[in-house]
Amino acid sequence: MEHIYFDNAGTTPMHPEVIATMTKAMTENFGNASAVNFYGRQARGLLDQSRHTIAQSINAQKDTEIVFTSGGTESDNTAITQVAHARKAAGRHIITSQIEHEAVLKPLEALEEEGFEVTYLPVDENGVISLEQLKQALRPDTILVTIMMGNNEVGSQQSIQAIGEIVAESNALFHTDAVQAYGVSEIDVQAMHIDLLSTSAHKIQGPKFLGFLYRRDGINFKPLLKGGDQELKRRAGTENVPAIVAFAKAVEIVQTEKQAHIAHYRNLKQTLVDGLQTAGVDFEINGHYQNGELPQIISLWFKDCPSDSLLTNLDLGGVIAAAGSACTAGSLEPSHVLAAMYGKNSPRVGETLRFSFGAQNTVAEVEQAVAALVKVTTRLKQRKERR
Repeated sequence: MEHIYFDNAGTTPMHPEVIATMTKAMTENFGNASAVNFYGRQARGLLDQSRHTIAQSINAQKDTEIVFTSGGTESDNTAITQVAHARKAAGRHIITSQIEHEAVLKPLEALEEEGFEVTYLPVDENGVISLEQLKQALRPDTILVTIMMGNNEVGSQQSIQAIGEIVAESNALFHTDAVQAYGVSEIDVQAMHIDLLSTSAHKIQGPKFLGFLYRRDGINFKPLLKGGDQELKRRAGTENVPAIVAFAKAVEIVQTEKQAHIAHYRNLKQTLVDGLQTAGVDFEINGHYQNGELPQIISLWFKDCPSDSLLTNLDLGGVIAAAGSACTAGSLEPSHVLAAMYGKNSPRVGETLRFSFGAQNTVAEVEQAVAALVKVTTRLKQRKERR
């Protein structure tokens, strides 16, 4: 059976050019970038070149502001826990939103156990925080504000530049989880007043277990991982040069093709929505639609159709979607994002699917998905009516 993949927010297939670049580097550039021998110098050159490519993609002032990590989770954990510990003498108050990824929420929970105080800003039905509530939440002892750039479940985007400007007037540093936004959103860490930013390579057709943390020059804290002096003593562990080179290639591709990709994703979303409406499927869109949300993600409430039944039936028919974040897909817990947007008792919490598109998806695949959804939702509704 041929399977159609619409879970690109969970992970993307590696781009053929990225695979070729990584394979070449694995074959020819096996040196340790910290070694002073020929192969080490060769690896160091590739590492430096890749860091420069990535630094330019977000308008970092210095290449050395990019610290390579194992991915978004490590980047988020490092930014949050290490900044908190480094700045606790100035205060123990942190601000975030209720719809952050678990890679942000769980380290914050751990910090609360250590005595830090966390304010969780609510969001409206579009998944957006109130700038006024952010201003009111800021205090003299607020040391960090961490607000995600684009949500991984519903695609809502925050007003990052406005948030950055507000935080810049305070004593706090500003961190944003840009894992889903990087590659489809315009990011300028200078204009947006971003101090720390997290990404992950496998969301942009790069390799897994790799990402970077942007750390504005002058922000000092101890490394999360203790060991060698790699990454200018900021992240211990031998750099995975082949994967980093591949990451840089993925960045080059998305930077070149970004506008074409965005137009493609929006066309796929419109095809999905139009097809479902034409077929008379009873559904609603969660959050914004074609109004500033991430272009590759759409969250749909299929009324009276449980998410788990939808997913199972679609998967058996060869259509792969998601009910929320892939990192929590194995959990029976309801979506904290939808609960924050609509209330924990809303039927949307248990009757929603997320479709997230990649460059490899086609209109024909979306049309096949519409046909499958028509069959599955009709069958599930009939089953409920017979009870």
